[in-house]
Amino acid sequence: MGIDLPLIWAVIIIFGIMMYVVMDGFDLGIGILFPFIKGKTDRDVMMNTVAPVWDGNETWLVLGGAALFGAFPLAYSVVLSALYLPLIFMLIGLIFRGVAFEFRFKAKDHKRHLWDKAFIGGSIAATFFQGVALGAFIDGFPVENRQFAGGSLDWLTPFTMFCGAALVVAYALLGCTWLIMKTEGKLQEQMHDLARPLAFVLLAVIGIVSIWTPLAHADIAARWFSLPNLFWFLPVPILVLVTLYGLIRAVARNAHYTPFLLTLVLIFLGYSGLGISLWPNIVPPSISIWDAAAPPQSQGFMLVGTLFIIPFILGYTFWSYYVFRGKVTHEDGYH
Repeated sequence: MGIDLPLIWAVIIIFGIMMYVVMDGFDLGIGILFPFIKGKTDRDVMMNTVAPVWDGNETWLVLGGAALFGAFPLAYSVVLSALYLPLIFMLIGLIFRGVAFEFRFKAKDHKRHLWDKAFIGGSIAATFFQGVALGAFIDGFPVENRQFAGGSLDWLTPFTMFCGAALVVAYALLGCTWLIMKTEGKLQEQMHDLARPLAFVLLAVIGIVSIWTPLAHADIAARWFSLPNLFWFLPVPILVLVTLYGLIRAVARNAHYTPFLLTLVLIFLGYSGLGISLWPNIVPPSISIWDAAAPPQSQGFMLVGTLFIIPFILGYTFWSYYVFRGKVTHEDGYH
């Protein structure tokens, strides 16, 4: 039996996207939470918790896009053609957020609010359009003769808009629990107060998406609710409820690290549910990873370089988070 290169590349892309969602999710979440915090020094602390690592987090987005282009060119051409506008809007949001990171600390007091607004708007826009793209991906894309056969605004539906708003809530909770872990004093107390309502809102949007998706897609409903699949997949929603309960309890007892770790578990469970619904299709509803794969020679050549570079990315990521571990304070930065 030969090596299943499309499967290996699918795992690499899934891993890269998951790493991006986790690592860029909490710093986008900080921008989403900015309007709830008015004090300049508190906002400085919020940004300082991610300032050393935020740009490195986006390495995983680049890796995922490049891997999709090289390993699954059909999927790349269809998905990017279908999602051209939301992805452009997402990138514009990321640009505004990145520029705000650099310029906010250098701006004079009377102009800092402009960069705060750019940071807030860029974070919300990038998150919202990531969610829109995810919703459109779940809905699927019409393909004829190996080309996208839909319109430029097919992604604009009530379901995709709701997915965009849902991801804003998820990233806000991720950012909130990150700040609980990385800050102390009044700011940490404010984040504890925000975490509980955000957790309940996230539970509501997860429930709505979980009901809406199978109602709109008969093939997804059949996958989840047919026997014996129902028994195999039932642990996922049960674990979501258990994790949310644990998160609310952890917030209630003013835990520092547990809320963030449990939020990561929630993100992973949501990602798992998406995989269960769509696997092995890389262009829903019907093009699988094997149908969309590049020639084996291309995938094998790229795999050598990718398996060499991923350990380096993981290494410097781990090292940067290790160096900047601990709490961030108003007076001393990290300690």
